[in-house]
Amino acid sequence: MKTPDLSTLCGYASALPIPFKGERLDAGGFEAFCEWQMDQGNAALVVNGTTGEAPTLTMPEQDQIVRMALGVARGQIPVIAGAGSNSTSHAIEIAQNAQRAGANGVLAVTPYYNKPSQEGLFRHFRAIHDATDLPILLYDVPARTGCEIALDTICRLAELPRIVGLKDATGDLARQGVLRRALGKQFRLLSGDDWTALDFLALGGDGCISVVSNVVPKLCNRLFLAGACGEQVQARLIERRLRPLITALFAESNPVPLKWALGLMGRMSPELRLPLCGPSESTRTAVQKARAQLGLVGPHRLVRSATRVAAFCG
Repeated sequence: MKTPDLSTLCGYASALPIPFKGERLDAGGFEAFCEWQMDQGNAALVVNGTTGEAPTLTMPEQDQIVRMALGVARGQIPVIAGAGSNSTSHAIEIAQNAQRAGANGVLAVTPYYNKPSQEGLFRHFRAIHDATDLPILLYDVPARTGCEIALDTICRLAELPRIVGLKDATGDLARQGVLRRALGKQFRLLSGDDWTALDFLALGGDGCISVVSNVVPKLCNRLFLAGACGEQVQARLIERRLRPLITALFAESNPVPLKWALGLMGRMSPELRLPLCGPSESTRTAVQKARAQLGLVGPHRLVRSATRVAAFCG
């Protein structure tokens, strides 16, 4: 079977949350959720990231999650594993473990808290690159990490053979055009910001690693296809429908509102690991109102979709 290729990744890929039963992973719940996301046309399974509460997962749990996702994906779409730390040696260990578990690529976030220089960032990502054989997506999310990868640094890193793309959660759309012109069409440019995903796509982006697509994957894939095919009126109408849900899902730290929404849908338990805890009453109300506006008023059964975003991307 052909190994999924990150160099052609496009469309919506959900940053997956992890269901818990008390202190343990809910393996069956996670596999069922992955299956549903695939059936709805997900472009990849992105695990062990912020939405997956990675800072609270043990290394064996992260390995288990990668292996479970691979078992569901069955080589049809890539499984991308988060490999982030503010310690370069620890980030390398996570990336190497992801490779041993069989991941198709890693998502390497900017080191947080210690605020390295641009040269330090370059050396950090290069060290991860040199220590593994996997393709790497850089992940720039300064609102969480406290530092941003400069455009020149991204271009330097893109010269390394296995740095194949960027998840950009800066919200700065001006960067998109500069990077596309500098790096060409082969370098994957993925939005990490649901608010600006459609504008990112219109400026030459390849898709979005998304939070909201965990709740409405089919609608997000419709938005992507409309935008990619130049159907801007239809794309904007879908975007307008999504905005109340996006607002609600980011009313508190991700994935707190998301797991509450998925609990209402019967997709997974809303349990969280400390230091995260359940949403406020106002956030719960906002999530319920946004769901009602989209017609998501109760638990949903799995609905299979014959249309694959991958067919467009291929």
